[in-house]
Amino acid sequence: MMTRLPLSSIVGVLTTVSPSIPRQPYSTFLFYSSSSIDRVSMKMKARTGLDEVASDGSFKRTESVWRNWIKKGSKFEPEKDRYHLYVSYACPWAHRTTIVRTLKGLEDVISVTAVMPVWQRTKPENSDDTHCGWIFANVDGAPLQNSIGLGGPFPSHYPENDPDPNFGAKSVREIYELVGDTAGKYCVPILFDKKLKTIVSNESADIIQMLNSEFNDFATNTDVDLAPEDMKSSMDDVDSWIYSTLNNGVYTCGLAQSQQAYDTAIEGVTNTFDRIENILSTRRFIAGDRFTLSDIRLFVTLLRFDEIYSVYFKCNTRSVSNSQCLLNYCREIYQMEGIAETVNMHQTKEHYYCSHPTLNKWSIIPRGRDFIQLLKEPHNRDTIEQP
Repeated sequence: MMTRLPLSSIVGVLTTVSPSIPRQPYSTFLFYSSSSIDRVSMKMKARTGLDEVASDGSFKRTESVWRNWIKKGSKFEPEKDRYHLYVSYACPWAHRTTIVRTLKGLEDVISVTAVMPVWQRTKPENSDDTHCGWIFANVDGAPLQNSIGLGGPFPSHYPENDPDPNFGAKSVREIYELVGDTAGKYCVPILFDKKLKTIVSNESADIIQMLNSEFNDFATNTDVDLAPEDMKSSMDDVDSWIYSTLNNGVYTCGLAQSQQAYDTAIEGVTNTFDRIENILSTRRFIAGDRFTLSDIRLFVTLLRFDEIYSVYFKCNTRSVSNSQCLLNYCREIYQMEGIAETVNMHQTKEHYYCSHPTLNKWSIIPRGRDFIQLLKEPHNRDTIEQP
């Protein structure tokens, strides 16, 4: 029989550590039993972002819980071929990480697997478990439909997508469950430690900082610094309001479940769009005179704006293609060496339009104007005079 101790007597609490983030407990505690110490997990129900809606109908994103840090002298030492990225071409948060990986020249240092774009049931054998999420490529699999059996058919694999190389898992959910996750939100990106068989981080804002600064002993492009010390204050400033009202703001529009929540969200998106356009009309990059992580964070949202967010998330008050300033800004970034190879608009549109039957029952994918073709045209950003 297990004796449960009061919280004051618990001998251990699993924690995460980051140099800039307070220590926070996971929802897993250790208890004494008569014969051994047993781990009891207070596991939350599997969920997705579509479930994160407040009583007033507004979307409220929960914070990432896996937030360890790779650093010399720590449990997670920077090493070549020790870490692996799980990403999706569709996900803007994951896209941040693949861009930084490319710009730093870490392709031979950190391996990567891209999941399939269309969400599927992650426990199809359990009729009571309706969770849908990211799955891995299945080269022998049958064509797929959306999670309620409509739309498609969608292939079970693409040349750019691979099976899970670490566990042979069928879904990202399995990765989380295998490492003892208790939060229940099975998202990408994941920075995975192949040596310790655990997740280091699933917070993209942290991962891109680690890729930028902690692997210089192995990176090809060690001279590339996407977070210069003298620009960090400016970066922190723009990141704060761009995240809340644009990066995440488009989701607060698209996943709103009341008119009032949508009206509040679209106002924020519209005002932020105009504010960014105003800044970039006189400044080449969003945080100052150099290209930084802040530009990457902004680019991945603007890249998806016209083809997806304007239509699917009802952010139709503005358009990147109708703004010569922002269109040319996106063109310059897209045309930087290696960036275009991280973009897959086909899989991006397939994910958004086909993964959420409550928003698009038949998984019809709008054709659009071919925004990627617009990005291949010449830009004028090098003519902007710095103040």
